[in-house]
Amino acid sequence: MSVRRASADLSTYLVTDPGLSGARGVLGVIESAVAGGVSIVQIRDKTASTRELYALLLAAARLTDGRCALVIDDRVDVYLAARAAGAAVDGVHVGQSDLPADAVRTLIGPLALLGLTANHPAHLNAVHALAPGTVDYLGMGVIRPTLTKKDHPEPLGVAGFARLAATTSLPCVAIGGVGLADTGALRAAGAAGMAVVSAICAAADPEEATRAFAQAWAGAA
Repeated sequence: MSVRRASADLSTYLVTDPGLSGARGVLGVIESAVAGGVSIVQIRDKTASTRELYALLLAAARLTDGRCALVIDDRVDVYLAARAAGAAVDGVHVGQSDLPADAVRTLIGPLALLGLTANHPAHLNAVHALAPGTVDYLGMGVIRPTLTKKDHPEPLGVAGFARLAATTSLPCVAIGGVGLADTGALRAAGAAGMAVVSAICAAADPEEATRAFAQAWAGAA
């Protein structure tokens, strides 16, 4: 088992998308992103069967082990199964309609990484009412409208992200419609990282696209 909760680097955060990955497949994109310096990968696939998702997570863990953190969207059961099988998986990211964060924490234990999507002051209030250490970071967005999440909430924009992120001490990762040109503004707005889907998954060269995001983040410090 791989545990990196205390030192998770959220700066260059890839969220996978099987449709956008094309012929390379999700694993091909992950392999390229790892080579390009991605700091954390979230496996997200709303269409795969449980068995398919389990196999994907195991295979992804072999690519990311020792190189970056690996979490899975929503599926606590698949995370637990992969961890029990000895895979180097780090945790789970859940949304507002998934299992409550405190229930997830109970299931995954104190050492696993737990992320939660939050895009409204009420979400932050609910997080702050939890026991300290329940949630490790927040995924906050969308920053702009995005086709990769059709049911997304009202876009926050960079200014809205800054206002919301300022109300919490938890690390906040900006997600939704972000691009390379947003790096400086989002880092100045308090972002702990940028979560990217299409700009890496659909890039002609995912390795180079990842490297550009990682270098832009470092350069914006």
